Amino acid sequence: MSLSSLNPATGEVVGEVQITPVSAIPGVVAAARAAQPGWRALGLEERARRLGRAGPVFLARAEELGELLTREMGKPLREGVGEVRSCGSGLDEELAEMVAALQPELLQDGRTRTTLHRDPFGVCAAITPWNFPISMPHWMVLPALLAGNTVVLKPSEETPLIAQAYVDVLGAHLPKDVLQVVHGADAQGKALVSSDVDMIAFTGSRDAGRHILAAAADGLKRVVLELGGKDPLVVLDDADVAKAAKFAAANSFRNAGQVCVSTERIFVADRIREDFEAALVTVAKSMAVGDGMTEGTQVGPMINARQRAHVVGQVRDAIAGGAKPLLGADGLDGDGTFLAPVVLSDVDPDLDIMVRETFGPVACVTSFSDDDEAVALANRGVYGLGAVVFGGDLDRAAEVARRLDAGMIGVNRGVGGARGAPWVGAKQSGYGFHSGPEGHRQFTQVRILSTPA
Repeated sequence: MSLSSLNPATGEVVGEVQITPVSAIPGVVAAARAAQPGWRALGLEERARRLGRAGPVFLARAEELGELLTREMGKPLREGVGEVRSCGSGLDEELAEMVAALQPELLQDGRTRTTLHRDPFGVCAAITPWNFPISMPHWMVLPALLAGNTVVLKPSEETPLIAQAYVDVLGAHLPKDVLQVVHGADAQGKALVSSDVDMIAFTGSRDAGRHILAAAADGLKRVVLELGGKDPLVVLDDADVAKAAKFAAANSFRNAGQVCVSTERIFVADRIREDFEAALVTVAKSMAVGDGMTEGTQVGPMINARQRAHVVGQVRDAIAGGAKPLLGADGLDGDGTFLAPVVLSDVDPDLDIMVRETFGPVACVTSFSDDDEAVALANRGVYGLGAVVFGGDLDRAAEVARRLDAGMIGVNRGVGGARGAPWVGAKQSGYGFHSGPEGHRQFTQVRILSTPA
């Protein structure tokens, strides 16, 4: 059987891949296990050298693969090309960071000499989402392989073509069966999780992550889960309103809001709320909505009609619950996958749209009276992936930021950290983490070897 990938902007078939029969998955994993000792034996530096050969290929094919990504997923072409380039740009430096992070460490206390080794687990299953369909596989597959694991990738059924292209580029430089791909939907994902793998790395919904964690428990498989968020933006009364509104629009509507660290809840000081809302609406109105292949598009389609219906349902529920639509309410009707930016004001924090992940181009604004109330509002709920604080007094803004229950917090900027910083969630947004030296080490088993000094 084949799986058709549809262009969310047009509904046209972009291409097809063969669905992996569930019955074939144990054999795929067995082949990965058979290939793992040889891959491990190559050593860190040689594995890095082979993986690094893919960097120039990603850069040379960025336009071609970026167009495929946009046609398959919908995001603006420049973002699709940029995502592919990110897999090749700086790859050598990234691999060097991984090699350094995984080197043996010597510990001595005068009586005992101990070497701490970071060894591969064996076979890693990587299950990745559709919203960043080449960079998310890259974030998981690369450190897993460099550590000496073999990898079976199960990409989203929404974006199988760009994931297959990624595997083809990287796999061309690897021994047979070191990197394999399984195509399909829930049945294939569940079969992979329950198969004879040693580790599972997953990015996706909280509910799916809970099922994976439960399924992994029988075998005590190692698990790294990044489970989305409901990120707050706190705008203090001394913030630069124009800059805060510009950030809010960019981070709420980028990739049609289909980003795990999208700004989904905005808390603004009473004194500046009206000015902030006016500035936010102005920026949102200027954002062009359309096919990602059309020049100038800033907000592409939702991934499918089901996702649009979920977002529209939350918006309608919020308006029925007293939220004031400042922008976009007239665009809720209709079928298809496009949804122009929506801005809501006076949104009750108890409404579903302020509790459950939206993953769409919606900005929800609520006001607060003081810093304590802002922190209390921002910390509500089970998610804790990212958070942002805007304020003029940086010491005050940083103090508020340190009180927020999130793994990554930005002050007057987004949540991404400096080179070497991990991508990490708190509360129910994260179970383990990845990126940065500590994240790379999540893909290894620590072992110590001790001898007399």
